[in-house]
Amino acid sequence: MGIYVTGIGIVTPLGRGWPETAAALRSNRTGIAPLTLFPHARPAAVGEIKQAFVDPVLPRTHQIARTAAEDALAAGGGKVPEAVVIGMTTGGMPKSEGLLQSGADAPDLYRFHAAGSVAHCIADICKCDGPAFTVSTACSSGAGAVALGAKLLHSGLFKSVLAGGADALCRLTYHGFNALQLLSPDGAAPFDRDRNGMSLSEGAAMLLMESADEIPDHAVAEIRGLGLSCDAYHAAAPHPEGRGALAAMDAAIRDADLVCADIDYINLHGTGTLSNDASEAKAVNRLFGKDKPPLSSIKGASGHSLAAAGAVELAVCIIAISENLIPANYGLKNPDPALDICPISEPGDGSIRTVLSNSFGFGGNNAALVVSAPRKKTPGSHSKPVSMAVIGNSCITGAGRMRHTARSFMAGSPCSGTLPIPEVSADLPPGALRRLKRLPRLALCLADDAMKKAGLDTPLSGVFFSTGWGALTETDDFLTRLFKNQQRFSSPMDFVGSVHNAPAGEIAMMFNVTGPNITMTGGDYSFEQALTAASLLQGETEAPFLVIGADECHPRLSPLFDPSVSPGGVLADGGGGLCLARSEKGLQVRPLFYRKAGDGEKAVMEMIDALGGEKAVRSRYGALFAGIPAFCRGAGERQFHTFQRVSGSRAPVVDYRKYVGEFASASAAAVSLAAYCVQQDLVPPLAPNGKAVCLDGGAILVMGTGAYLTAVEVFRA
Repeated sequence: MGIYVTGIGIVTPLGRGWPETAAALRSNRTGIAPLTLFPHARPAAVGEIKQAFVDPVLPRTHQIARTAAEDALAAGGGKVPEAVVIGMTTGGMPKSEGLLQSGADAPDLYRFHAAGSVAHCIADICKCDGPAFTVSTACSSGAGAVALGAKLLHSGLFKSVLAGGADALCRLTYHGFNALQLLSPDGAAPFDRDRNGMSLSEGAAMLLMESADEIPDHAVAEIRGLGLSCDAYHAAAPHPEGRGALAAMDAAIRDADLVCADIDYINLHGTGTLSNDASEAKAVNRLFGKDKPPLSSIKGASGHSLAAAGAVELAVCIIAISENLIPANYGLKNPDPALDICPISEPGDGSIRTVLSNSFGFGGNNAALVVSAPRKKTPGSHSKPVSMAVIGNSCITGAGRMRHTARSFMAGSPCSGTLPIPEVSADLPPGALRRLKRLPRLALCLADDAMKKAGLDTPLSGVFFSTGWGALTETDDFLTRLFKNQQRFSSPMDFVGSVHNAPAGEIAMMFNVTGPNITMTGGDYSFEQALTAASLLQGETEAPFLVIGADECHPRLSPLFDPSVSPGGVLADGGGGLCLARSEKGLQVRPLFYRKAGDGEKAVMEMIDALGGEKAVRSRYGALFAGIPAFCRGAGERQFHTFQRVSGSRAPVVDYRKYVGEFASASAAAVSLAAYCVQQDLVPPLAPNGKAVCLDGGAILVMGTGAYLTAVEVFRA
């Protein structure tokens, strides 16, 4: 079975679509020019898309993503994808930051703010009824999305997936990179002796991917291998020896069952910053030695489009394969002799069959992909998601950490609210907390507690983190300071901390986790996405790994962004953490279902079928944990009651948000508490002042409702 690309949509400062992009690459044209989208006091050359986006409702990011998605589906013959996976960092920020600056306080205006809202929007446009995943690993997001999409296909769960990345220029990223002094005033020149920074850009690329035993119609390429790693070194700077980059490239080539000599071209990440180019050069030299194939970075021409970059450059690699085109390293005049690599300075022709594409991001997140021309025969079969045994679990709510939350929960008492920062940070090393604000501290505490509960003496192999809204404190602090000084400057530390994957990077550094480091964000379904990603991307290693979900409340931003948080209401936050191992024995957690709810009973019926049918539901589950977000309580209750009616389940019901409070990662807390309940063989009382109810060895189904239906089961094997 092979994973084939059957449709490509691409829009960048170089143009829209395959022909325009190929023509720009052949003519060695640049799309870098002065910024015009918003006022700025510190000018730098950027890559703006010149196409007009005039939708009065959708933010610019969503419109760019929509353009690429529509083109990809058209190129693929109009097929409706069964799942959508988007790499994303900015989300609705291009629109939200203007609203925040003006003081707009109507929550409906921010309904497209979330990074995950882009994937949901694209799923609606595509009429996709399946899951909509969002990978947010900074500048490797687009490549990570393609990797996850490929794994979804390889699992046999889906036959077609639309995967890619998108980002738009906004004040947060422009002024953030400027604060880090990483932007070139006149344009990036990757790997040049005189390079002086990156060119921030915007863009999108979407790939329609299909699994098949034979080459399908419209196939233009085959996804052969993927490699994911983490530097575990620094929040923003790459490892100086390129260790994480080397690990990702090596893993991708081995995953493709190839050797270095099989690679015909390397698409370098190459941003044009001193440290990034030097780190990548060392990694390439260590892996390929003196026998390096032609290589180049296109970011001097296209700019660095952040979450879109990995998908954009993979699309360029496919164009290169199809047209025997070797793209140039635009801006390169004098190769830096200290780097010992010599990128292609002029576009040329060459027989290219197999390409390695690199993408690296903040938090030390590295992704490498191998893509080739379609093969006539593709060996291999489906690979099932790994079984995940819970060896340690943690939780934070307003009642406290795991012990205190579990005590309140099992007594049938509310545990919502916010835990004071000193209690969150009490057992964490002071040196690891320097300059960290609320969300990363919550994440580190959850990771540390889960590790201690597991009693591990072996290193971790991966970190899978989820958050619905990201670091709200850092985001608000950065923008507030920026607006107060007329958009001249703001805090570089707040910018680095504002990216969704920053907490996952902190976890990796604290525990020296150099394996996959993936952050998922999808509103109230973020944790379910992280569990699914972990089951697919964890790989063959037997070492344990972490799945963490956390969100912070913010008195100003939470009521604006999260529709379940009422203005003036009681704020709540926290999350849950699991330390997991590949095993079919002991306490298990398994994501079983995730799709759009839609109208009527269809999705509910499909969920019951996925769980084994009505009889299996009635006999297997000793309790149902219902996740019903406040903003869609009416619809959620109807969905849940339909589930009970159709399945005939009479199991005790725990409406867990009434216990832990309203925040996006409430399901992470619920799954951790479900693990505790299965261990105790008890669930909370069904009535006030009642007694805990015995599970009689049954499993617990943690069910999510609302826009999407999800099912995660916790059971003892």
